[in-house]
Amino acid sequence: MNALNIQKGASSHSAYDLRDPNAEYEERHTLAVMVENEPGVLARVIGLFSGRGYNIDSLTVAEVDHAGHQSRITVVTRGTPAIIEQIKAQLGRIVPVHEVHDLTVEGPSVERELGLFKVAGQGDKRVEALRIAEIFRANVVDSTLESFVFELVGTSSKLDAFADLMRPLGLSDLARTGVAALARGA
Repeated sequence: MNALNIQKGASSHSAYDLRDPNAEYEERHTLAVMVENEPGVLARVIGLFSGRGYNIDSLTVAEVDHAGHQSRITVVTRGTPAIIEQIKAQLGRIVPVHEVHDLTVEGPSVERELGLFKVAGQGDKRVEALRIAEIFRANVVDSTLESFVFELVGTSSKLDAFADLMRPLGLSDLARTGVAALARGA
């Protein structure tokens, strides 16, 4: 704590960034990378991470401008502030990369993830699974006499919490899309 009783690194959205760029603690960052939609670009971007031993927590890619042939790659990764800066600089040097945005430090952003959860169970477990799904506002997208498939959209922590509650009720399969994120505001 400092004289103002503000914990270091407490907020990346503060007017006063009190984080030490040379610190050894790891932070989670969401990077949005605009690239040319051409063969091999994703492999080059991913090669940057694997070649230097950086981990990717989440990865989503989709073409966002059909006329301009541009795709958006959203990468969630962890690292010290120095490593994150190095990743951003190296991504910016790859030729088909147009822009690199660190949504974590550039201001407020919205992150969502889609998950499909297959829950197999009978009797009281089915009723309990439906009750929990209603609380989480999950949609039933498939139903059989033995199982349900729920669709849930939200933050990664919301999907984690839903999966944790469904495990004892018979969670048998799970698929997640990875994080999609956009900066808020103008």
